[in-house]
Amino acid sequence: MWKLLEVTHEGTNQVKETKINMLVQQYEAFKMKENESINEMYSRFTLITSGLRLLGKVYPLKEMVKKVLRSLPKRWEAKLTAIQEAKDLNVLKVEELVGSLMTHEITMKIHDEEETTPKKKILALKAEVSHEPESIDDSDQDMAFIT
Repeated sequence: MWKLLEVTHEGTNQVKETKINMLVQQYEAFKMKENESINEMYSRFTLITSGLRLLGKVYPLKEMVKKVLRSLPKRWEAKLTAIQEAKDLNVLKVEELVGSLMTHEITMKIHDEEETTPKKKILALKAEVSHEPESIDDSDQDMAFIT
């Protein structure tokens, strides 16, 4: 009975090995997509690693951290270097890494929004004082232009 349940839910050893091979290929080829957020990328990564874990294939945490860092596109190079220099990658947890990357992503979005927001023009007017007596009619005419 137990064997029947195991085969029904996990498949035969051949099916299990095929699933593992497929997920290992996805893991090895894993890269962050062009317009993908860190959260979306991490969700895809978690699906792959969770599937592997359920099938008995477990990667060490430090290997998964390094894999996530290698999956980042070129625009993340400065942050990647900062993390590599500031953190001990052998003890850094994937969740801590992703949190740091999400924080940086928010900062980058704010910076991008500030750059794309049209700048308002600031206009300064210079006033000149005239010491000549003006007639009342000229003053009314000037006021009409101002309003």
